[in-house]
Amino acid sequence: MKHRIILSRPMQAAVEERAKALFDAVVPHEPLSVDDLVNRAHAHEAQGLLFSGALRLDRALIERLPQSLRVAATTSVGFDHIDLEAAEARGIVVTNAPVVTECTADATLLHILAASRRAREHLQVMQDGWGRALGLSELLGHRVTGSTLGIVGMGRIGQAVAQRARAFDMSILYHSRRRVAQDIEQGARYFDSLDEMLPHARILSLHLPASPGAAPLIGRRQLSMLPRGAIVVNTARGSLIDEDALIDSLRSGHIAAAGLDVFASEPHFDRRFLELPQVFMTPHSGSATVQTRNDLGLRGLDNIALVLGGNHCPDTLNLH
Repeated sequence: MKHRIILSRPMQAAVEERAKALFDAVVPHEPLSVDDLVNRAHAHEAQGLLFSGALRLDRALIERLPQSLRVAATTSVGFDHIDLEAAEARGIVVTNAPVVTECTADATLLHILAASRRAREHLQVMQDGWGRALGLSELLGHRVTGSTLGIVGMGRIGQAVAQRARAFDMSILYHSRRRVAQDIEQGARYFDSLDEMLPHARILSLHLPASPGAAPLIGRRQLSMLPRGAIVVNTARGSLIDEDALIDSLRSGHIAAAGLDVFASEPHFDRRFLELPQVFMTPHSGSATVQTRNDLGLRGLDNIALVLGGNHCPDTLNLH
């Protein structure tokens, strides 16, 4: 007998095919509402749930899920959409899928380059038909090569960003909860105080998780500590930045540009950013490649198989 699982939404063909091959799987044709998910999970007596960051697995939902459910695997590395304590109280193992490192680092470099070189404004010129030669002082961006990059959070993604930044001959600074080993630093300068690092960072890039309910890490005071003309990039979590403060800093020119893949109220974002052409934006799509989206779903299925098979799962977030 195959274990019974349910997917919260349609996923890539490779993931759906694996799900049907390994499990007795409910694979919906459209994203399930909370009520539909609960009803179908009960009807199927689901033992496993594969879901994305679009579903909030909060206490209210967890309490409605069937007693048969033993494991919930999110197809994301972040897990701030999950109430881990409520899941643990129900005996539900929760796993994540830490496979987004390379694509998120690639996306970070995209945002660094696009924000620094005013890509959104140049694209608008082309969309408007161009039609005249630009003056030598028009639409000037900032050179990335040789600049100073300040990384907040030197985990897997922060390290991958640093590796790419070295190809641009960037000086790398970082602040993290703990200093990494010298062979990982490769000459990067560690600051145990974020405040001490900020005045030296011409480009600031965030690579750390968000804590639900916590105040933004980067607020008005922190932005004011960056050198005038600095560039802010966030491909981590929107709640890490006080968006009101960032907008004010961009309007004043203290912050020259920003690259944002994440926002505080996704999928609804502060539309004032649209009024600021120096802000390059993408819709939380840092992992949006065929390879990584396949890897996320397949890793989730592997995790479900490990847990339901009674084996150790290294991606377990609770109930170790």
